[in-house]
Amino acid sequence: MADKTTVGISQLKEGSFVILDDVPCRVDKINISTSGKHGHAKVRLDARGLLDGVTKSIIKPSHDTVSVPIILKRKGQVLAILGDGKAQIMDMENFEVLEMEIPDDRKSEIVPAAEIEYFEILDIKTLKRIK
Repeated sequence: MADKTTVGISQLKEGSFVILDDVPCRVDKINISTSGKHGHAKVRLDARGLLDGVTKSIIKPSHDTVSVPIILKRKGQVLAILGDGKAQIMDMENFEVLEMEIPDDRKSEIVPAAEIEYFEILDIKTLKRIK
């Protein structure tokens, strides 16, 4: 089961993953700015949602922590294509059968018996690559 952990916001780099507003996101840009003589450094973080593509921004002190998702990368095989834009997938490791949304740009590529890779992020399963 996918979970999350916490790290210091100043330890994040561009391309790493973070949870903003309960949505897993990939960090696009991170700026660390120092304030005056006795002030704390601030971190401005711009990130794009992995599932919805929406850009989010936050500003926090550099000593704060943020949640980071634990992303499980799994392999599966397409068993059947369902009529409502979903596919029935069998996990290749534990042989669990699950239903998954097919992205619009991949609908023509999905065929039964095709091997795929999918991510499990915060109990949400999303198709990432067709082998």
